[in-house]
This record gives sequence, C-alpha cells and structure tokens, in this order.
Amino acid sequence: MIRPKVRIFQPAKTAMQSGRANTRRWRVEFEPSEAKRADPLMGWIGSGDTRTQLRLNFDTREEAVAYAEKHGFDVAIEEPHLRRVRPKSYADNFRHDRIE
Repeated sequence: MIRPKVRIFQPAKTAMQSGRANTRRWRVEFEPSEAKRADPLMGWIGSGDTRTQLRLNFDTREEAVAYAEKHGFDVAIEEPHLRRVRPKSYADNFRHDRIE
C-alpha cells in the first residue's frame, strides 16, 4: 500500500492583505496521488483524488506532525522564512541625502 504524502507548512501572508492573519498556524495539505485530466465532454480539469481538497490547520507544528504520523502519512516539513523588519520613518522619504 502506498502511503499518502503530506506537506506541513506555515502559509504566507496573501498579497491582498496587509495584516498577518492566519499565518501563525500550521497547515497540512495532501500531495496529489494521481495526475489531473481533462473531462472529454466539458473540458474541465479534475481528478478522482479528493484528498487534495483538504486543508487541515493546527496551532503548533508538533500537533500537525503528530496527526500525520498517527495516520501513517509520509511527512515533508517546510520551515517558515523568518521575517526581517527594518524600522523605517516616513520622514526618511524627504531626507536631503536620499538616493533616488
């Protein structure tokens, strides 16, 4: 029996938002187990794999890993990128020695 593969990661902030909501939780997503194919009548793209529609959220990384191991999934963990915050001032836009 083939073990399903899951990817565990922290989702990035969307480009449409300025806030960082929903970026602190860990997400478990299933990797596709079969290729997508076009429906001959309608031309829609789809597959019989319904697991790719699931997105499970957990508060901690350990909870997500424990869930995946309990159910016998192969786990691939993606570490989050650290966010560097450089302090800026609005007045810096009008400095006389600003490089343009």
